[in-house]
Amino acid sequence: MDNPFPGFTGFVYRTAIPYECGVTRRDPSPVVEVAGTYYVWYSRSTEDSSGYAASVWWASSPDGLAWTERGEAVPKGSTGSWDEHGVFTPSVLVVEAGAGAPTTFHLYYTGVPDPFTNDDGGPGGTPTAIGVAVAESPLGPWRKFAGNPVLKPGPQGAFDSHRVDDACLIVREGAYWLYYKGRGLGLTPAQTKMGLAVGSTPLGPFEKSSLNPLIDSGHEVCVWPHGDGVAALVAPTGPQGNTLQYSEDGLHFDIVAPVRAPKVPGPFRADGFTEGTGPGITWGICQGAGRDRPYLLRFDCHLARQ
Repeated sequence: MDNPFPGFTGFVYRTAIPYECGVTRRDPSPVVEVAGTYYVWYSRSTEDSSGYAASVWWASSPDGLAWTERGEAVPKGSTGSWDEHGVFTPSVLVVEAGAGAPTTFHLYYTGVPDPFTNDDGGPGGTPTAIGVAVAESPLGPWRKFAGNPVLKPGPQGAFDSHRVDDACLIVREGAYWLYYKGRGLGLTPAQTKMGLAVGSTPLGPFEKSSLNPLIDSGHEVCVWPHGDGVAALVAPTGPQGNTLQYSEDGLHFDIVAPVRAPKVPGPFRADGFTEGTGPGITWGICQGAGRDRPYLLRFDCHLARQ
């Protein structure tokens, strides 16, 4: 296989939304551009640094460099709901309906109920699920889908029998491909793997691939259309951690190069979530490590299609 990333030389970082004492900002979504303004969504919390008690907030920028926090987009769920304790790790999908129908924006997010425990990263943590909220503008208002959650943990013995998290969407073969991370019951975050579920509509139903898990490593999920295939930045976790990977069919991934990937990267999606030859990525928003709370950085890179 020819190298699909011949211009790649690494990542350069600068501050997007700076560290703020007592405020957690983490897990940014991919970045989208609408009418000359850039938008990103992320987990925000003042309770602790983990983000498990967060809600989804958003920021905008006229140039992708100077960012302004605008407010909450998706709140925690009501008492007794599947997402009562927190909603976090958002990912965006833009759907151009055409024929006079409005463009719709979909925010996929992970939710957890109360009572919740992360078990200090151990195997006894509360299961997670993925839901979606919909709006006709990146400014909102966002309406949670009545059929949430749209993706739940698998059955006993499945690679994702305990947790599903970190949705990342592409449009391929006329369908919506939802890549996500999964963890089996009794396992730790170090044993996280990446899977795929495919839906005929943005709201599902989503059918998990029989080939899951597609990548036996990673933590945050970052995939994008690249040429006629799919690229993936794999986080440090696992035997294939810290790698740049590529798949011609979106299912079978091969390591292209070792990398030190940005933490929780949300790339600018120049493809606009339209099917076709993917242009690759050149920048995005990721997570920085503050003194006691994470904050948001911009990263730049040469991962565009040549």
